[in-house]
Amino acid sequence: MIEGILALPDVRLAYWDTGGPGTPVVLLHAASGSKDVWEHQLPALRGAGYRVIAHSRRGYSGSEAGPRDAPGTGSGDLLGLLDHLGVATCHLVGTAAGGLVATDFALSHPARLRSLTLACTIVGVVDEDYLELGARLRPAGFTELPIEFQELGPSYRAENPEGVARWLALERRAHPGGRFRQAAVNRITWQALRQLALPTLMVNGDADLWAPPAIQRLFLRCLPRVQGVVIRESGHSAYWEQPEAFNAALLDFLKGH
Repeated sequence: MIEGILALPDVRLAYWDTGGPGTPVVLLHAASGSKDVWEHQLPALRGAGYRVIAHSRRGYSGSEAGPRDAPGTGSGDLLGLLDHLGVATCHLVGTAAGGLVATDFALSHPARLRSLTLACTIVGVVDEDYLELGARLRPAGFTELPIEFQELGPSYRAENPEGVARWLALERRAHPGGRFRQAAVNRITWQALRQLALPTLMVNGDADLWAPPAIQRLFLRCLPRVQGVVIRESGHSAYWEQPEAFNAALLDFLKGH
């Protein structure tokens, strides 16, 4: 596996790339993570013959923040990475905040994608009805709760203290300067998503406080070519809490596209 630095005009971003002739799968981390969180997905994807790529977005583990008054966009930085690596098309997988970047990129550059996987993500829709729904789900003070309560399901916290400790260690080193936010290029709306004709997989945990199955059902009714998987006893970090189920759903989907 190659670990490298992408030098963009205003920032340097850390990435890793398994290389090889396989179809590329690009992984986009949550706001609680970085390029380092995919330790459960890397063996499964590489073992299935894929070329696997991940990077840390601006301000996350190994990557510079760049100019704070001009933070760029996550989708723009991703385009730079794909061009740098010579990746013409790829499967794009985004979890949580990475799903917002993935959706933004898909709306801007659909021809660069073979498929889109959105896992445990609120996607970034800005329509008022959706924002009101989010306020009902996550009342004032929710984001002040411990991060492991927000993003790991109760079953995982009860049964796997070692896994919780490892997740927390990766979360704490992911953003030493605080979480970094970049705006989207597109205004993500229900109308915009209805035009997104890419094969899409939605993965959600049934105990996700951010994006429960009811959220998934909204997108299943909206996206033209979408299928959904709900992972039992998983919170907002299904890729980490239930990696076998997550990987099985992802690999089954990728094989079809």
